[in-house]
Amino acid sequence: MSHITEGQRYTISAMYKQGYSQKKIAEAIEKDKSVVSRELKRNADERGRYSFRVAQELVGIRKERFRKTRRFDTSVRRKAEELLSKDYSPEQVVGWCRLNGVRMVSTERIYQHIRADRKAGGDLYTHCRHKLKHRRRPVGKRSNIVDRVSIDQRPAEADGTRFGDWEMDTIVGKQNKGAMLTLVERKTGYTIIEKLENGKDACSLAPVVIRALLPYKPFVRTITTDNGSEFAQHKMIAKKLSTSVFFAHPYSSWEKGLIEYTNKLYRQYIPKKADFNNYNSLIIKEAQYSINKRPRKKLGFKSPLDLFFLSLNDPSCIY
Repeated sequence: MSHITEGQRYTISAMYKQGYSQKKIAEAIEKDKSVVSRELKRNADERGRYSFRVAQELVGIRKERFRKTRRFDTSVRRKAEELLSKDYSPEQVVGWCRLNGVRMVSTERIYQHIRADRKAGGDLYTHCRHKLKHRRRPVGKRSNIVDRVSIDQRPAEADGTRFGDWEMDTIVGKQNKGAMLTLVERKTGYTIIEKLENGKDACSLAPVVIRALLPYKPFVRTITTDNGSEFAQHKMIAKKLSTSVFFAHPYSSWEKGLIEYTNKLYRQYIPKKADFNNYNSLIIKEAQYSINKRPRKKLGFKSPLDLFFLSLNDPSCIY
């Protein structure tokens, strides 16, 4: 996507002052609405007001700052390695540094450093989610669940743009022994993980879901999951949390893509071949905290943890 030009920025300023909506402004400059929204936030003055003059000055300052040669010197390398050790991806390292005005090289340059470090016997690659490898994910089994409600009936508003819509899944241990429940709030990406002492048993799983989400009951609008038999007690979950549980279509993991992505994040701390007996509640919660504290590109490189608790304190998010 091309950058906003000076002329487009002038149009944004003029239409914004006249009270036009972001949608109308986007149509006028032939850009997506999200581009206009980002421009209004990024180049506003200290009071949050947008004007052409201030926006151009901020853009100029930013260009000048990044025009300087970004060398992968000792200080930059140390900062990159510090953030990588916190399990930030190279993209998250670059995004966090830009957000906080810290000098940093490109994402690809950091990957080059990780590869070189690995060849030299280093362990930076172990902090990458895929360990520089791509893994295949097995397809789940189809099951029949009584009174299941299809995702087709889920409200259109539950598209990830409002706060309070959740996704739910499980991950299993070595030889399919042991299981853990994973939950993620769709707007902020905030995630919860709980060990299932009785494995993927539906009657045991439901109370764990209820206990995990009960503190946030006013902020649980919907829950979306797959057709695993462990979710057979969905009606109990819905009743206790005063919410609705919806089921994705069989073999359609993309319909709950965020939880699939989140499970991959947990696999960085809890590998597929791991024995879950070796993971106590402290280790599991440390993994949860690390993932929630990491910056996300989708969130403007802010963390799910910060945005989730900001939303909890926003009265407009309660339904």
